[in-house]
Amino acid sequence: MESAMRIAKMAALLGDPARAIMLWSLLDGRARPAGELAFAANVSAQSASGHLAKLVDAHLLCVETQGRHRYYRLADHSVALALESLTAIDPPPRARALPESKSTPPAMRFARTCYDHLAGELAVRLLLQIERKGLLVRNEKHFELSAKGEKAFAQLGLDLAGIRRSKRQFACGCLDWSERQFHLGGALGAALMDAMLQRAWLLRVQKSRVLQLTQKGRDGLREAFNFTA
Repeated sequence: MESAMRIAKMAALLGDPARAIMLWSLLDGRARPAGELAFAANVSAQSASGHLAKLVDAHLLCVETQGRHRYYRLADHSVALALESLTAIDPPPRARALPESKSTPPAMRFARTCYDHLAGELAVRLLLQIERKGLLVRNEKHFELSAKGEKAFAQLGLDLAGIRRSKRQFACGCLDWSERQFHLGGALGAALMDAMLQRAWLLRVQKSRVLQLTQKGRDGLREAFNFTA
């Protein structure tokens, strides 16, 4: 009976077109603010807030806070699988196309600093590749190095024992404001960017947060992580 009630509750949540569109808009893995989800579902900000609260309470969505902003994303991979499975019964809901941001210069969007670690498209794609290779293992927002990861990062000259003695988090996901996905933060993320700068894989652009990826960096990332930038 308890399982039946849970299924009925989920069905009721998904039965609302606005909530269905909001969930579907997050299926690409990106996190989005309430305003974008309200636009996609064509509802008011107040209405969107109510819908999002219900989806969070039901553990279908989770909230990431980045500075003053709150971003919503699917709670986990099982929610995405359930949503995709529903398309076997009926086509996905139609959402209004979200407007593309034109305010961020391409160089800033590609690679930049986020305090003391790498951010932007390059950082997000690099973290995904590191995970695919099994070098980092994710537990919600936190990461641990696998045995292969220990070896790979040590070969880059990172003092992993020293990094672990740091008072900050060892490795964590930091939500990228332009890509809306995680890049690598924490002490490990800072050490990785520092190593890339020391090896001239990255160059700082004067009076800017922009980072330039060099050909040496492209070759180094390919060799270290089988990553093509």
